[in-house]
Amino acid sequence: MLIAPDKALLLVVDIQEKLVPAVCQAEQLVKQTRWLMEIAAFLNIPTLVSEQYPKGLGHTVTDLAELTTPEQVIDKLHFSCAADASCLERIRQQQRQQIIICGMEAHVCVLQTAIGLHQQGFEVFVVGDLISSRNDADKQLAIARLQQLQIQIVSREMVAFEWMEKSGTDSFKTISKNYLR
Repeated sequence: MLIAPDKALLLVVDIQEKLVPAVCQAEQLVKQTRWLMEIAAFLNIPTLVSEQYPKGLGHTVTDLAELTTPEQVIDKLHFSCAADASCLERIRQQQRQQIIICGMEAHVCVLQTAIGLHQQGFEVFVVGDLISSRNDADKQLAIARLQQLQIQIVSREMVAFEWMEKSGTDSFKTISKNYLR
């Protein structure tokens, strides 16, 4: 199945101040997540951002936080956004069936969120090049497990091109010029 822009929600999981320095390729994760968040905003794809225990782990890193409003941020204590009642309710309020997930850690919060949302009946897509863990082996094991459960693993460019649907539009021209180099 393809990702449809009118059915999609971008969920950015726990890319927080005190966690980012500990994960593999942190700078790349933040930069490329920002890329996808900017494209989502340009195409009017709703975005939610979760924060795991922000009192202890800090808030979303500045490069991403500056793209969000307070209404888009969800505090949680459960590792899974699907297990946290307020987080799940905010996702449901968006009335989008396809959830595109990026963030960290791949083998904990991303994995549990993806599985939980899949079990809730959502179509779940995990952006493989926009997830990370402290240990790359954990990321690879998370991807393998998600695939065994029939959860789609995609790239950020797959997501962007599926959101755009076709070339020749003003949206495609703008995104191509500013984001596809």
